[in-house]
Amino acid sequence: QLEFVESGGGSVQPGGSLRLSCSPNGFHLGAYSMGWWRQAPGKEVEGVSCINNINDGTYYRNSVKGRFTISKDSQKNTEYLQMDSLKTEDSGIYYCAVVDRGCNERMEEYGCWGQGTQVTDYE
Repeated sequence: QLEFVESGGGSVQPGGSLRLSCSPNGFHLGAYSMGWWRQAPGKEVEGVSCINNINDGTYYRNSVKGRFTISKDSQKNTEYLQMDSLKTEDSGIYYCAVVDRGCNERMEEYGCWGQGTQVTDYE
């Protein structure tokens, strides 16, 4: 059984939009901060966004500020990443993962990684 199920990836033209969803199995998101990470081919994983388990505070990578929005639906136990005005450099495999503390950029502290969903912005 997958710890997370991710969906919403796809291929879009520059300027397009996608909405990623991440739903855990067997635990509640309320106990964790949830982060979104991405990896482009041949590159290391980089943090994209995070929503804190305290007051739902949100954080974004500078390059996606104003274009991406992270949110959590407690009723559905699901996290979302709304991506608007997509650029070619946004392409990669996106992963959701949790950390049992406040949001941070230390990837090694995150766990329960999803299977990844491909996002491709083409020209």
